[in-house]
Amino acid sequence: MKQEETKVICGLYPRVSTEDQSRFGHSLDEQEDRLQKLCEYKGYEIYKVYREEGVSAKNTNRPKFQEMIEDMKNGKINKIIVYKLDRLTRSIRDLETICNMLEEYNCSLESVAEDINTETANGKFFIRMITILAQLEIERTSERTKFGLVGAANRVEKIN
Repeated sequence: MKQEETKVICGLYPRVSTEDQSRFGHSLDEQEDRLQKLCEYKGYEIYKVYREEGVSAKNTNRPKFQEMIEDMKNGKINKIIVYKLDRLTRSIRDLETICNMLEEYNCSLESVAEDINTETANGKFFIRMITILAQLEIERTSERTKFGLVGAANRVEKIN
């Protein structure tokens, strides 16, 4: 007897944090279009699109993200699809929490741009590596900003 395949029911999660992302190729509409095309190509059913606009991925306190997680916990979705992993999170700690929840609720994560799927060991490995790089970029940006502010404060001090 052939084992029955589980139907893939997806939650799509497009997110932008700034208007700049909308202008430079990461608009919500463009992300959603790519996510829907992937589902169509792979024969996935779309349960819901959780559009998050103007919200940073620095933590998981995001209304649509939390709604999606509740739907996953309630068995309404068994796959989350994002355009890029940094649309979901940029925090290593949050990613580990998300990955643990995915495993606990038999849900997987797929990223369109990075071609990552957590249903495989390689996918689980690469998702963590990409998040480490995203967190590095956040920390570097923070360092540059602090350095710039100190320099600006020193220039103001010299003028006065």
